[in-house]
Amino acid sequence: MVAVPLAVPNMPISTITNALTVDVEDYFQVSAFAPYIDRSEWSTRECHVERNIGRILELLDSRDVKATFFTLGWIAERYPSMVRGIVQQGHELASHGYGHERASGQSPEAFFSDIQLAKVILEDLSGSAVYGYRAPSFSIDEDNPWAFDALARAGYRYSSSIYPIEHDHYGMPNAPRFAFEARPGLLEIPITTLRLFGRNFPSSGGGYFRLLPYALSRWMLGRVNAVDSEACVFYFHPWEIDCEQPRVAGINHKTRFRHYVNIWRMEGRLKQLLNDFNWGRMDQLFLKELNVHGRPN
Repeated sequence: MVAVPLAVPNMPISTITNALTVDVEDYFQVSAFAPYIDRSEWSTRECHVERNIGRILELLDSRDVKATFFTLGWIAERYPSMVRGIVQQGHELASHGYGHERASGQSPEAFFSDIQLAKVILEDLSGSAVYGYRAPSFSIDEDNPWAFDALARAGYRYSSSIYPIEHDHYGMPNAPRFAFEARPGLLEIPITTLRLFGRNFPSSGGGYFRLLPYALSRWMLGRVNAVDSEACVFYFHPWEIDCEQPRVAGINHKTRFRHYVNIWRMEGRLKQLLNDFNWGRMDQLFLKELNVHGRPN
């Protein structure tokens, strides 16, 4: 059994600056709900994303933390003032594609059109350059490496679309665990994993962060900083702090558990996380140079 050391309260346990990222989508757009909510219904659903992003921006401002917001073009079109507010408060605006379609479910041509449209929308609305992209549901893997060619062609400089774990919906466990040059001039910056006992363990956000005890999540992130001497890439969604989001009817037990587990704890845990580590934007941490080589698992 692995011991979990306790950090000193309200003090960073590492001097490394880690990347804090937000996947800007609403509760009804998550991939797990696709069998239950048709895309044609999106415009009729009660949206909470603007309110939730407002709460997140207030929280980050109170801790003087800057982050990267991977934002859907569909959301940006409907909430342009929210998008401009993200940039005006000093955060990085990045792309999550237009309509939250998995890269693995699109043809190369359709994927390019999606990421190009999202980039144009975000840049036009914000007045700032968009360098980064994250595929919905981490849907770039060994079966669609052409996605990197499309991203480079569309003018992106980095992607954060690979999760080097085994999962029933996504994952590329044999991928490098840290930033590597996927194509000339294009970095892939995987979601952070902890390497133990010959396998990668998810350690950096989403449902895992809500499910696991906070002390364990903190220990895993701290270990990556201390042992690997690498910055962590942490992610979460606006709907994960929203206890008042409408409940989706008819979903199966696994989907219900994954989506709603410990949502009521999430905001408090985020506050602890902001106190325990140093945080920054993806572009400022990883785009200092492009000659970054992948490290072995």
